[in-house]
Amino acid sequence: MTANSPYEQPPGHGPQSSQEARVQALETQVQALAEAVRALARGLEQPPSQDTPLPEAAARGARLAHEILLAQGL
Repeated sequence: MTANSPYEQPPGHGPQSSQEARVQALETQVQALAEAVRALARGLEQPPSQDTPLPEAAARGARLAHEILLAQGL
């Protein structure tokens, strides 16, 4: 194809860049979900050395996970 062809798309504007954008968005969402799961897990852990009751720690972890998801628009 020539540079003036109506079928030729400029660099960065083809289906590949659309796929790359979708993959990047999915990677960002997966990272946010992983961070939220870590927050929940930390809230449910009860190390023997801590005096924080499990229900309070779990509630704190759940709030943090919810805030993480909201911040990412999930």
